[in-house]
Amino acid sequence: MKAITSAWQHRQLVFEMTRREILARYQGSWLGLFWTLLTPILLLFVYMFVFGVVFKARWPEINGVTPNFSSLLFCGIIVHMFFAEVLSAASSLVLDQANYVKKVVFPLDILSWISLGEAAFHFLVAVLVLFGVVIVSGGGLSWTVLYVPLLMLIFMVHLLGMSWFVSACGVYIRDVKYVAGFMVTAMVFLSPVFYPASAVPDSFAMVMNANPLTFYIEAFRSAVVLGQPVPLAELAWAMVLALLSFAVGFWFFERVKKGFADVL
Repeated sequence: MKAITSAWQHRQLVFEMTRREILARYQGSWLGLFWTLLTPILLLFVYMFVFGVVFKARWPEINGVTPNFSSLLFCGIIVHMFFAEVLSAASSLVLDQANYVKKVVFPLDILSWISLGEAAFHFLVAVLVLFGVVIVSGGGLSWTVLYVPLLMLIFMVHLLGMSWFVSACGVYIRDVKYVAGFMVTAMVFLSPVFYPASAVPDSFAMVMNANPLTFYIEAFRSAVVLGQPVPLAELAWAMVLALLSFAVGFWFFERVKKGFADVL
């Protein structure tokens, strides 16, 4: 497939630009890359205070056992953070790199690979923090954590397709960045970040299941916190949707990128 071939041919460029973007984000700060580790931990403390102390939220019992609230909450936080970082960057990805559009030899499609790589680095660190939270809370890690690499791969494929599609739309429709900003905020509450998907009333269950973040949040909770295998049927369906997102996103990007230079 052309999308894979292009990324492989320019793999060194993708790696170096991704590395540059990660280092540039924290350049000049006192803590540097340590912020990658500190940010999700601070968010966890904030959400734990708001929902655990102020609202006194509690997770429903599972098989007669009350699971650790902080670990389950953290799963939702990091999955949403990954989604939010990719979507926010995609809304103005090509616009912010307008100088590359004028260069005929530059492969514009790798911009999404670079953006995804940067977000994936932060997500990987957050997942390692999640492992630590689960261990410290006394739950321990089960063999089901072996699902994590596969879940991350499928999620990245899905987000990459979304990035291509949104970044292409952002060139022609400048309102996309405002829509993306709204979606990032809305998806915090429309996704099962602070609550289990099972808590949603049956009348809204179809809407919740249509949310792509629902599967990934619940799957990470099952594999990392609850020690339960991810249902194969749901995993297979997520793979199909991810590949569809990847294919449609790249096809759309390739179809419309010829007009980028005229618009910019």
